[in-house]
Order: sequence, then C-alpha cells, then structure tokens
Amino acid sequence: MGKPEKNETMLSPYRILDLTDEKGLYCGQLLGSLGADVIKIEKPGGDPVRNIGPFYHDVPDSEKSLFWFAFSSNKRGITLNIESADGKELFRKLVRTADAVIESFPPGYMGELGLGYSELEKINPRVVMTSITPFGQSGPNKDFKASDLICYAMGGLLCQTGEPEHPPVHTNHIPLAYLLGSMDGAWATVVALYWRGISGQGQQVDVSIQQSVVKTSYLPHEFWEATGVDSERASTFYRVANSDVRLKSIWPVKDGHIAFLIFGGHWGATHDNPPMVKWMDEEGMADDYIKQMDWENLNWRRTSPEEVERIHGYFGRFFMTKTKVELHEGALKRRLLIQPVCTLTDILEHPQLKARDYWQEVEHPELGTTITYPGRCCLPSQSPCKIWRRAPLIGEHNKEIYQDELGLSEEKVVVLKQGGII
Repeated sequence: MGKPEKNETMLSPYRILDLTDEKGLYCGQLLGSLGADVIKIEKPGGDPVRNIGPFYHDVPDSEKSLFWFAFSSNKRGITLNIESADGKELFRKLVRTADAVIESFPPGYMGELGLGYSELEKINPRVVMTSITPFGQSGPNKDFKASDLICYAMGGLLCQTGEPEHPPVHTNHIPLAYLLGSMDGAWATVVALYWRGISGQGQQVDVSIQQSVVKTSYLPHEFWEATGVDSERASTFYRVANSDVRLKSIWPVKDGHIAFLIFGGHWGATHDNPPMVKWMDEEGMADDYIKQMDWENLNWRRTSPEEVERIHGYFGRFFMTKTKVELHEGALKRRLLIQPVCTLTDILEHPQLKARDYWQEVEHPELGTTITYPGRCCLPSQSPCKIWRRAPLIGEHNKEIYQDELGLSEEKVVVLKQGGII
C-alpha cells in the first residue's frame, strides 16, 4: 500500500496535483490506480467533500466518509490555502515538480488567483492542466453552476430514465455525470501527456461534464434518426417503434428480477422463443396456444394489447417459479438471452469479478480494519493497476511533501500551519 516503485507501473513517472472537488475526484483516483503520484490538495481543515456520506459505520465524521474513501484512494494528501500569497507561492513550487494539474473550479477562478494555465505554463512549460467543469471553459453556459443531477439532465440521459407515465428519475446515490466527466478527464490527461512526450509542450485540457454525458446517450440519437420519434422512457418495458405495444423487459422471479425480451420475427423463431417454450412445456407450464405460436410471423406492431398481455403471462408465470440462478443456469444450457438483475450483494459475490481479482482488501490502520474496495479499472498485461493506498487523512503527507520533498524547514512548516496556510 506504499508508494509504488518507479518503473513498476504505466504512470509511475508522473506527478499529478489534484485540486478537484466531487466533480473530478475520480479522475485522480483513476490516474493513481495506474501508478501516478497523485497529490490531493485540500483546504486547511479538510476538503468539504469529506462531509459527503455515507460514513463508515454510519458515524458522520470528516475522516470516515466512504465517498472520500472511494474517490480519494491512491492519493497522498496535503493541506494548502491557494488563495493566500504564501499558499500561491507554495503551489507554484509544487507545479515546478508536477506533470499535470487537475482542477474543477468555476472557469476563470484559477486565473483570478494568478494560477491559470497561462501563468502555470510560464513556471513549467511542460505542465498539463485538466479542467473539469459542468459546461466547459467556453460557451454561453460556461459560468452556470450545476449539480450532478443538472449535468445528467442537460446531457440528455435523465429523459431516458424512469417510468414513462411519471417524471424522469436520477440514478440512485451515484454521481454518474461527475464520474463520466472524471473518466474523460483521466484519459484526456494521459493523451495530453503522451502528446507532450512528442511535442515537448503542455496544454490545457477542457472537459465539459455535459458533453461527457451527451456522448453516452447515442442510442436515443440513433432512434430519432431512424424513426423521427423521441424514444420514451421504457423502464421495465421496451416500446416497439411506431406502435403502442410495450414489451416487458424486466421480470420478477422468486428472489429478485431478470432481464428478458420476447422477440418476434426470425430472431424469435430461431433463437429464444422455441427453447423457452420447450422448457415451460417440460415443467407443465405451456398449453397449445403458446406451443403453436407462429413466432416467425409474429409482428408486435400488429398485435393487440390483449394478446401481448396473454403471451407475457406465460413467461411471467414460469419465471416466478424460478430463482435468478436457476434461470441463468437453465438459460446457459439452452442458449437463451436471460440475465439476472444483480443486486449489490450479487456484485460482491459475483464469480466473474472474483475470478478477475476485482475486489481488493485495503488496510485502514486508523480504523483498525480493512475495507473491501473495487480494485482496478483494467487489467494491463505488463503492469499492475490497483489500489496502492487508502485515501489520505487531513494533511497526512504535509511533512513528507513540504519538508522532505520541497525542503521546507520544520520551523517554516509550523509557521505556515499557524498562519492557516497549510
């Protein structure tokens, strides 16, 4: 869990200064998982993100935020007030040693402090500055403030989630828009560092979270191009194009839900439906109506709602006699497209994730325990990707970075701390 050895990882030669809040924290975490030396810079007293729950054992504490643990692992941590004159000077010293700066302040804020890209490149012409903001550094909305929900909505994903008869709903407890922006920030930073290796020049990378969301919603765009109709929120149903027919896609079973769609036409006749009906018949749950169904010529657009409901009934009654595992195992034997809807417990126990060594036990000496983390974003064949260290405590690496690496005296560090600089 200590600092990775040089040449052991893909990004171990690089130092990243992380000034992000919740909008960009995951960016630094990803870069750190590939071995970059990521230094999280917080305000003296700690980053406000530390107050985002849930908390370890449900005890609100700035040192026990699971949100902070998840997105600030793989980082060292220092405190620094970059709005003060001494703080700015310290930050400039850090920039001289850094390969990249990632930040998520409102556009223009860093420039107002005298720490914008135009100033930083004078200090270090090779530095890359990645700015992750709701709407980017340009355009009429650049100065708008936005939550994850607003970015999710203005990126076009919110209109796709929820029941069609009700207002759109956001994904539960997951800052999806921020995570998408962070991921774009991470790969773009790496590409900019690669370009620097070719050109010798740094640059500013401008990430708009709205754009990160927009590019993930390509299917509704394609649906519009193909049909001229906005795709409606389907939720547990699939809306047949140019029709009022809604086909069930999520089905209740004994212990949860599975995903399965009943196709008509050639696919339904040659793939899922006949073996599915045969399975029902083997267990006495199919009659002549469903056994004699002409799947090849079944056109859902010309099928009445009553007949759709009748066909659904056969499948629904059968599924309710099985568990998710029973259906999945039976589907694999019969080559059926049935997939369990995994709960969080299912994910933690999933054999595929275990086989890929996805989960990692991370030591938390300050808590006297270890915590299970999602361990890696990829499996490089020639270098490791993992959690190297838990998230830092407030100012945990002040001495290591200010004294041991920048060469400040112990007395100077004490003065800076008393002055509220660090």
